[in-house]
Amino acid sequence: MPLNAVFKKKWILLLCVAAIGGSFLTWQWSNRAHDDRGLLLYGNIDLRQVSLVFNNSERISEVLALEGDRIRKGQVLARLDTSRLIPRVAEVEAQTEAQKHVVERMHNGSRPEEIAQARANTDAARADADYARAQYERLRLLSGESSGKAVSQQDLDSSRYTLSSADARFMQNKKALDLAVIGPRKEDIAQAEAQWHSYEAQLAYLRQQLKDAELLAPSDAVVRSRLLEPGEMASPVRPVFSLALIDPKWVRAYVGEADLGHLHPGAQAQVSVDSFPDRSYHGWIGFISPVAEFTPKSVQTEELRPSLAYEVRVFVTDESDDLRLGMPATVRVLLPQPN
Repeated sequence: MPLNAVFKKKWILLLCVAAIGGSFLTWQWSNRAHDDRGLLLYGNIDLRQVSLVFNNSERISEVLALEGDRIRKGQVLARLDTSRLIPRVAEVEAQTEAQKHVVERMHNGSRPEEIAQARANTDAARADADYARAQYERLRLLSGESSGKAVSQQDLDSSRYTLSSADARFMQNKKALDLAVIGPRKEDIAQAEAQWHSYEAQLAYLRQQLKDAELLAPSDAVVRSRLLEPGEMASPVRPVFSLALIDPKWVRAYVGEADLGHLHPGAQAQVSVDSFPDRSYHGWIGFISPVAEFTPKSVQTEELRPSLAYEVRVFVTDESDDLRLGMPATVRVLLPQPN
């Protein structure tokens, strides 16, 4: 027999053995993933991570947490320098208060005492005008009777100007009295109110900036990284802390397409980790990915279908906070027992 034919037969025999062995290993793995108590999944502990940033751009004055610290929701983690913001808040507070009193005064109108004063000024101006008119009429008649010899033209002109001035003052005081009785115009009141609301909006913005100068923990968590220090410049694009949220926690695992039909959201499970071999954690399936991962190509043959893998998230109750990010975990999904 030619040497090439011998090699060819040996090569074909090796391929057949490999195919049979691969099928046997696949069958063995599939059976090891099941037992009488449920379906076994393997994965790692996962949790959400948060990057905390300040809303304002200012220099950091205090950083109050370190890596590894356990923090509570609402806890102050860092502060910004507010030495320039506080005086600005006080200034706008004063402007808002002053404008508020302006609006109140315009709504209340003139006080009775102010109206009485305006009326008294009008009466005095009327009396002055009447006296000036009488003086002018006396001089005019005397000048006419004496053909201008008893009164000089200068005295007559001066009396006439005094009368005109007195009449003008009377009209001015009368208009002032009318305005005091009527009160401010609606347009003036609306303008004053708009200015007041503008100050209020500006004050609310500054107070929010003052509130944002404190960086608060959004939830119970553990500080993973402290990224900025006092004296550095904070901004909305520079994280100060990286946090790992304590709750929720889940195991990120993957299941083959053949076992996918055994799982459904809400299915109960038990989770165990190597660090605590004698302890079991209650869990449940909270998410099954609708999309396969690790797919070798878009067109699947029947032989390649077992290679499909779907992400499964098994949420875990960890009241003692034992589980850490990345821990290997074993999940036993409890399957309904046949009757």
